[in-house]
Amino acid sequence: MRFTSPSILLLLSCLLSGSSAYAQSKPAELLLIGSFHFHNPGADVAKMADVDVLTPKAQADLETITSQIAAFGPQKVFVEWEQKGQAELDELYARYRSGQYESYIRGRYTKPSTLNFYLKNEIIQLAFRTAKKANLPRVYGLDYVNTSFPYDSVRQSIKVAGQTALQQNLDAIFRAFEADFARKAQTFTLRQLLLDFNTPASLTANKGMYLEVFNRAGAVDNFVGAFLVSEWYRRNLYMYAILQKTVAPTDERVMVLVGAGHAAMLRDFVPYDQRFRLKEVHEVIR
Repeated sequence: MRFTSPSILLLLSCLLSGSSAYAQSKPAELLLIGSFHFHNPGADVAKMADVDVLTPKAQADLETITSQIAAFGPQKVFVEWEQKGQAELDELYARYRSGQYESYIRGRYTKPSTLNFYLKNEIIQLAFRTAKKANLPRVYGLDYVNTSFPYDSVRQSIKVAGQTALQQNLDAIFRAFEADFARKAQTFTLRQLLLDFNTPASLTANKGMYLEVFNRAGAVDNFVGAFLVSEWYRRNLYMYAILQKTVAPTDERVMVLVGAGHAAMLRDFVPYDQRFRLKEVHEVIR
């Protein structure tokens, strides 16, 4: 039998629809939490004000937040940790579950920036705490970092192309974001900060910068801006692929904790995937 192209597409559509229904009749609820990095390494393009998550008030907030997420009942927890480094993540989480984590870290590391990461990072403070309360045996890494982010080249291409207005717009976006976060960091609780990072307006602004500004960078025949955007999409698509391949058909609730920039991208993929349904952050963290 000879199929025309439309026939093949229709057949594939039917097969895919059938396989999705067979694999998982009810979508898993996906709690996708976008966050700032608690240890504030200064590695992001926008420079964030410090928020000390080790203060009694922040720790009390984290106890409440993680108890609420644990009550949601995630069967798997994913974090922004390289998937190929799963063995180290397993070791750290095992130490955390046994109550040996802090002594293990302080005995192993002395460099302040390294200690800062392992003691304050949201993976430890939020994800590990949630997973332990939910009695989960493992926390999964889903990051993939073998991509490019040629920010300096983008800025140079803007300069060479004489895109003064675009450069001013980019600088204004970062200044406004940094000032807004610095103001909120002084008055908001940790719960309020997390909720603010996950509003539709915040997520749209985060993602919009890539298409509104970066994608326009350079002369008409220079695509370094579009390349940066495509690499950002690629990284997040790879992260989503790891999530898809790790979640089992029997999993009904899943939590993902990543930087807000990743969350803004990942949530756009979910409506096209019958295996998942978004659970909004404000529905869980109250």
